[in-house]
Amino acid sequence: MKALRKARPEQGAQLESVSVPAFGPTDALIRVRAASICGTDLHIYHWDKWSASRIHPPMTFGHEFCGTVEKVGGEVGGLRPGDFVSAEMHVNCGHCRACRAGQPHLCRLVKIIGIDADGCFAEFVRIPARNVWKIDPAIPEHYAAILDPLGNAVHTVLAGEIAGQTVAVTGCGPIGLMSIAVARACGCSTIFATEVNAHRRELAKKMGADEVFDPRAGDPVACVLEATNSDGVDVLLEMSGNPAGIRQGFQMLRQGGRASLLGIPSEPVTLDLVSDVIFKGAVVQGIYGRKMFETWEQMTSLLKTGRLNLEPLFNERLPLDRFAEAFALLESGQASKILFFPDGSPK
Repeated sequence: MKALRKARPEQGAQLESVSVPAFGPTDALIRVRAASICGTDLHIYHWDKWSASRIHPPMTFGHEFCGTVEKVGGEVGGLRPGDFVSAEMHVNCGHCRACRAGQPHLCRLVKIIGIDADGCFAEFVRIPARNVWKIDPAIPEHYAAILDPLGNAVHTVLAGEIAGQTVAVTGCGPIGLMSIAVARACGCSTIFATEVNAHRRELAKKMGADEVFDPRAGDPVACVLEATNSDGVDVLLEMSGNPAGIRQGFQMLRQGGRASLLGIPSEPVTLDLVSDVIFKGAVVQGIYGRKMFETWEQMTSLLKTGRLNLEPLFNERLPLDRFAEAFALLESGQASKILFFPDGSPK
């Protein structure tokens, strides 16, 4: 089969012909219909410090996809060839304390398909059957290809009360943009967003943000406080991972507000814990991945309502062999979700 591989510990990737994955009695072999590029894939492609510490070439990367079941192992029930599916790509151990306590998304021994094992930038991918998620017929194909990152947004937004709440979203990358749409679909009040990229600021408005600020052009904290009668917002959804953005987000938060942090900083972050957390009585949550499988049920229900509009995210649909063009476009900041089609035939 054709697969996009990180063949060597260096920048770039190679399109290679490799064997179709062998699968065991509890696995499913999935024919990939569409795969989406994640920011993590961009790190792997450029072979940064994190990638060099985590990835072990040669391997096939990619972890956002949808496709059809090709074959299943002899012990698999509930899946049949032809089923349209996606998958939770975090494979938990099932034995650690978090797994046994009903928090498998926090498994300390988790293995991620596309990072720790061969992923979905290929014609076929092997997935443990327990991780495969059947796609409701009401969900469009291109939405089905991004359920992994959408789940991150849904998990973050629904980690606390959201209906009728004022919200600040710091960082409008793809998941930040999705969180705007999810918060809007779930009945929040006013959404403020911050983002340095002009293209993403425009997308944030299309996704449902009421006010979008460029933090380099003024003080977004002052603007949000003025718009909220000096109270601040009820909910902070931190998606940037940027130290300055994180600090601004906490300064926008009201007394007793909720801060849900998904963005991953590349360096330690200094906060004024006294003013922005302790004396404020802030509820601070670290958000990791998707709850298995509560979040999947939630996002399926949201998508079936038809109120969750993700269309502004989608632009390019490319065959897998145009991967270099796709990664360059993503790095330019002028695209959000780019879909690969391993069979070479985007619709």
